[in-house]
Amino acid sequence: MSHIAQFATVQALKLAPFFISLVLYFSLVRKDPEGELWTTVLKCLPIVALMFYVLIKGFSLKKQYRRSQLILLGLVFSCGGDALLNVNLFPFGMVSFGVAHIFYMSAFGWHPLKWVIGVCLYVPVVVFIVLVHKYLDDILVIGVPIYCVLIITMLWRSLARAVDAKSLLAILCAFGAVLFVISDALIAVTMFLSVDLPSPRLQIMITYYAAQFAIALSTADDGPLPPCKNKDK
Repeated sequence: MSHIAQFATVQALKLAPFFISLVLYFSLVRKDPEGELWTTVLKCLPIVALMFYVLIKGFSLKKQYRRSQLILLGLVFSCGGDALLNVNLFPFGMVSFGVAHIFYMSAFGWHPLKWVIGVCLYVPVVVFIVLVHKYLDDILVIGVPIYCVLIITMLWRSLARAVDAKSLLAILCAFGAVLFVISDALIAVTMFLSVDLPSPRLQIMITYYAAQFAIALSTADDGPLPPCKNKDK
């Protein structure tokens, strides 16, 4: 078995709880949840499984695992956001996800800056905020623009890291960030603009879980660098 195939097999085994929890959620939760405890638990299970993956794939409180630490915290607050949204506490759920994005963007880093990517992302966000502004109430009129800036900044930092690192996991992570934005955009257009999408919950949750999966999997190569061989020998 090649090194890549062996690596993929090991990661798949560690991610088994995540895939099992996905099957449970999509097979048992057949309609939009109405705040029931059991649907909240099932909704959070895949994120809890990803937290478990980050811990068992190789984790430490040492600085070499800084990215894993930050992404783990992002998953914790994402899980909190899932629970709050599921019991119809949308503003509080949005705050929890906003904190998650702060941890994610910190994990992705600020160097190199790649400001052109950021500018290209912020322009459509401003347009979107202008479009939905009149549909927001007193709390969301402040919270939604702040959240939009946070999630787009997270996307910016993931794309900048992918362009710089040029590694498969970094590119996968950036793809996950794109899916996260798509998932939240689907929520926004159905909630604020009353767009009638076919099976909106399925579209939102599939893109959301795929996003979190890609971000969590990007920690697979986190940790201390392997010792360099002494070339003088």
